[in-house]
Amino acid sequence: MSFAEWAPRSVLITGAGGYLGRQVVENLARDPGSLESIVAMDLRPEPEANRLPGVTYVEADVRQASLVQAIAQHRPQVVVHLAALVTPGKKSDRRLEFEVDVLGTERVLEGCLAAGTEKIVYSSSGAAYGYHADNPEWLHEDDALRGNVEFAYSDHKRQVEEMLARWREQHPELQQLILRPGVILGARAANQITALFQKPMILGVAGSATPFTMIWDQDVVGVIRAGVFSRATGAYNLAGGGALTMREIAQRLGKPYVPLPPGLLKGALWVLKRLGLTQYGPEQIGFLQYRPVLANDRLKQVMGYTPAKTTRQVFEYYLASQEA
Repeated sequence: MSFAEWAPRSVLITGAGGYLGRQVVENLARDPGSLESIVAMDLRPEPEANRLPGVTYVEADVRQASLVQAIAQHRPQVVVHLAALVTPGKKSDRRLEFEVDVLGTERVLEGCLAAGTEKIVYSSSGAAYGYHADNPEWLHEDDALRGNVEFAYSDHKRQVEEMLARWREQHPELQQLILRPGVILGARAANQITALFQKPMILGVAGSATPFTMIWDQDVVGVIRAGVFSRATGAYNLAGGGALTMREIAQRLGKPYVPLPPGLLKGALWVLKRLGLTQYGPEQIGFLQYRPVLANDRLKQVMGYTPAKTTRQVFEYYLASQEA
């Protein structure tokens, strides 16, 4: 099955200056199809030298009430909502992350309503399922969303998806396409996961395989583009197929793999956080211990999109890009 094509005239992208947002804007600007208006919205101003022809750049903060009018002014038929705090800095706090991730999404939805927007494409995360010992071996879209309270990003993605469910009931005129990616990797990827790969040794949790499902950034862009130009709705895991364990990752990196007992890791993180040497506390053990492993059957069978690269191929591509 695949969805009918659509020819929208206008699109607005939030978080357009981020890693993924920038690539989505570049893709649409290079091949706009039916689009007559492409609006790139971000908190930070885009330098003149980087601005693309055919794109309108707008500065706006998703936390501010003025965002509603900013979206309404451009009357986009489609909104691609990518603005989020994925990897907060050391000075970030839970309140700020909540305001951006949850309240910011509520502002975007209100803006869509005011603009008469027909569809929103939202970048959620596999983290919305949560990190739990009793997670299924492979998570599917109908499995429960149990984002952990102790992990801000996971908790907030769950809260946003609960909000979206309410909006589907209250405002069915606004169609929703929800994407739940695993680890996004590409030639320029740099995040808290790639930071693990840069260490002199790869730490793991004894008794846990710590499997990762990965998706090529260009596949994510491809799915978003397919969502903009089709009537696709619903929720979809974004994963390349297959998984890689921490031990396999270490072997491919040519680095020692050191699985430590959970108790020892928790104690070490507790001390390091108290000393101000890390922003991560002992609760982060679950992040490695109980990875959500995403199945991509629905993406292929229902949306009709087959990722160009498997998890292993994505990782090999990333490594080749770093070595080049």
